[in-house]
Amino acid sequence: MRKLILAAGLVSTLSACGGGGGLFNRQRPDEFAVSRQAPLIIPPDFALVPPAPGTPAAASVDSSKAAMDAMFGGPAARSAGEGATLNAAGRANAASGIRSSVGDPGTEVVDKGATTRDIIAAPEGDGQQARAATPQP
Repeated sequence: MRKLILAAGLVSTLSACGGGGGLFNRQRPDEFAVSRQAPLIIPPDFALVPPAPGTPAAASVDSSKAAMDAMFGGPAARSAGEGATLNAAGRANAASGIRSSVGDPGTEVVDKGATTRDIIAAPEGDGQQARAATPQP
């Protein structure tokens, strides 16, 4: 009797796993059928006009000048606060080629101490070996 009850329980448990077709032959939702794909349409560009005779070609833009304008601001007007800050920092006294002479060996530098030098000279790594120490007086 005990075996009969155990077999009936096992059959009822396994019947819940049924459902037609097995594990690999079941109906799945189609992820591409969720929404309709809109047709690809290239919108018209009404801003494009043919070049006038005698005008320079659009491809003749100086890329180095465009890059310099993008990095350093170009001829854009400065706000009043930015202008005041630049004037207070000595904008009129700045050398025009200062960015070119920063890495020059003859450039005078201020000694920031051994700690700053050690931080800059520290080897690259993931920081797993890093330790912090507080100097004792």
